[in-house]
Amino acid sequence: MNILVANLGSTSFKYRLFRCTGSEELMLAKGGYERVTDFGRAIEDCLAALKAEGHVRDSGDLHGVGFKTVHGGDVTGCLPADEKVEQALLALADLAPAHNPAYAAGIRQFRAKLPGVPLVALFETAFYQWVPDHARRYAVPESWHAIGVRRYGFHGASHKFIAERSAELLGREDVAAIVRRLYQAGPQPVTGAPLRVISCHLGGSSSVTAMRNGVAIGTSMGLSPQSGLPQNNRVGELDSAAIPFVQRRLGLEMADIERQLAKEGGLLALSGVSNDLREIRAAALAGDARAQNAIDVFVHGIRHWVGAFWLELGGCDALVFTGGIGENNPWLREAVCTGLTELGLQLDPARNTANAPESDLAASAARTRVFAIPANEELVIARETVRQLTA
Repeated sequence: MNILVANLGSTSFKYRLFRCTGSEELMLAKGGYERVTDFGRAIEDCLAALKAEGHVRDSGDLHGVGFKTVHGGDVTGCLPADEKVEQALLALADLAPAHNPAYAAGIRQFRAKLPGVPLVALFETAFYQWVPDHARRYAVPESWHAIGVRRYGFHGASHKFIAERSAELLGREDVAAIVRRLYQAGPQPVTGAPLRVISCHLGGSSSVTAMRNGVAIGTSMGLSPQSGLPQNNRVGELDSAAIPFVQRRLGLEMADIERQLAKEGGLLALSGVSNDLREIRAAALAGDARAQNAIDVFVHGIRHWVGAFWLELGGCDALVFTGGIGENNPWLREAVCTGLTELGLQLDPARNTANAPESDLAASAARTRVFAIPANEELVIARETVRQLTA
C-alpha cells in the first residue's frame, strides 16, 4: 500500500509517502510547504511532486491518506476521516486552535481533491483511551466534567512508537505485539513481569507518558496541549487562579490572556532570549541567568513527572528520550538523570555523549535502561492507516 501522511499546520503542509508491503515499511518521499493559504493548491503541488519523482502516476496509486489529528474530545482512536471527525475537530478548535481548524480544512480539501482515496484520522488522544479514570479526572464540578474537562493527553503517536520500539529493544516481543494491535484489540494481559517504561517526548512541544505493558497509564498533558511541561511558547502547568488574578491586576481581556499563554509563555517567557533551547543553552553558557533558569525549570518539570510516574509504576525498566531535544542533547539527559543512582538510574557518560541512536545509554550495572530513540510519528500514522483500511 502507498500511504500518504499529511501533517497540517495553520499555514503549513508537510507530507511523507510510505510504501507498506507486508513486513516492509519504506519511506519513498517527503516534502512540505510553508505560508500555505490554499490547502487545495498545496495538495495539487504535492501530487505533482510525487508524480514527477516517479512515486505515483495519479491518485489511483495512493491507497490511503493518514492524518495526525489532535483533539476531538470523545471522538478519538483511529477512524475514517469523515464529516463526523471534521465536526469534532471544529467543536474543540478553542482547545487546539493551532491544529484543529487546519486539519478540518485539510481533510475537507483532500476529500475534494482525491475522491475515492480513503482518509484516516489517528487522534493524538487515542493512546490515552485506557488511562484509569482517577488519572484522567480533575477535581472540578460534575457539570464541568460532563462537558469534557478532563485529562486527554497528546503526542500519542510518538509515545506509541516508543512503547513498541522500547519493548523490542528490551526483548519483550509480547509487549510489542500488544502495542501493534492496541487500537484494534485494546490492552491485553502478559504472562511475564510487567514492562514499565517512561517516555519523554521533548521538542517544540513536550510531554512525559508512563506505560505499563505498552499501554499508557498517565501523561503530563491534560485538557489541551497548553498543559504539562513548559513548551516553546506555551506556558504549561499553571494555577487556575492566575487567570482571574491577571485579569484584575493587569486589566487584560480573556483573548489577550489566551494569546499570551499560547504565544508569549513557556521557554520564551522564562529565558527572555528565544523559544529555541539551542539558543537558550548558548545564552546560559555565556552567563545569562534567565536562560539558565529556563533550563532549570524545564529540567525540574521533566524530573517531576518522571518521579511521579516512577512511583505510580512501582519502578522503571526503561527511561526513553525522544523528540528533537530528547534525542540530540546529552547534557539535558544528564541533567534529568543526575542523582538517581539509588533508584537504579545511572547514565554511562561515554555512551550518553556518543549519542548513538537507540543504543542503551545506562551504566552496565544500572537496573533501569536508558534509550534515546528517534521519534517516528509519521510511521505510526502510516501503520495505523494500513491497519484501519485492512481491518
